Amino acid sequence: MEPNDVAGALAALGAATLGESGALAMPPRMRPVWPGAALSAPAYPVTCTPGDNLAVHVAVTRAPAGSVLVVDVGDVPDRGYWGEVLTTAAQARGLAGLVIDGGVRDVAALERLGFPVFSRTVALRGATKSNPGRVGSVATVAGVTVAWGDWVVGDVDGVVVVPGSALEATLAAGRAREAGEQEYFAALRGGATTVDLLHLDAALVEDGGPTG
Repeated sequence: MEPNDVAGALAALGAATLGESGALAMPPRMRPVWPGAALSAPAYPVTCTPGDNLAVHVAVTRAPAGSVLVVDVGDVPDRGYWGEVLTTAAQARGLAGLVIDGGVRDVAALERLGFPVFSRTVALRGATKSNPGRVGSVATVAGVTVAWGDWVVGDVDGVVVVPGSALEATLAAGRAREAGEQEYFAALRGGATTVDLLHLDAALVEDGGPTG
């Protein structure tokens, strides 16, 4: 599949479906920083020295157009590692978005510019720009291992990583799950219950209320 086709197919399935279909889910703390932010793009991993964002600045100059920076900042999340300046630079180079297990700032500007960002927090205090880091090599971000060539999908439900080696299998599993859910929706509208459809044991639940 062409990259644009992959991005569209993953986005259409969404993070929740992909997370149940083989993708690696990041923890719930990774949230969109403005309403409606969404991304589906190849990953470009970045590892920073905690409290420093030099590697992020370098990554903006080296990441391929169309990719999303996926950034680990270690154990110092409460810094504004990213803001309007870096967003402007990233958009000028055609980058697709940012996922960072740390803080960002200038949220109103990020929304105005339409640049999708998923972060751990929003933080005012800035980062230094003078310490070592790594770009383009494997990183562990929010507990998930991310390599160049993996795919990242983020939407209102959260963020997932689809390993490049599992892309086709995850897409197939996601499509099968989506098709099954459509059958569930039709059955539910026709009067079936989730207890019936999922073969749940209702006898395990005590009922002390009225029936009917």
